[in-house]
Amino acid sequence: MWEENLKLIDQLVELCPRFERKGKTMPYTSANGYMFSLLNKAGEFGIRLPKERGTEFKEKYNSTIFKSHGAVIKDYVLIPDSLFQDLDQLAIYLNEGYDFVMTLKPK
Repeated sequence: MWEENLKLIDQLVELCPRFERKGKTMPYTSANGYMFSLLNKAGEFGIRLPKERGTEFKEKYNSTIFKSHGAVIKDYVLIPDSLFQDLDQLAIYLNEGYDFVMTLKPK
């Protein structure tokens, strides 16, 4: 699952020219000093969204919080496997994650 999702995430990031994927063992995207997506060791993918958008996302996709190494990652939502079938839609959420961290005070 991890390898398959990594390939999908690479395809996804190619749709988003404003940033690139980083990390080898823990692939992620970041900007402005903040990560906004992460593929955990279990092969689950999470995206950081503003609180209200995260709530809407969880309701729309029957999703939940995102965890990595057993810890809840603040402001992240778990991306359901079904959404990997629509990379264009998923790219919209990934771009929202980028836009969100760009509103935060730079680290």
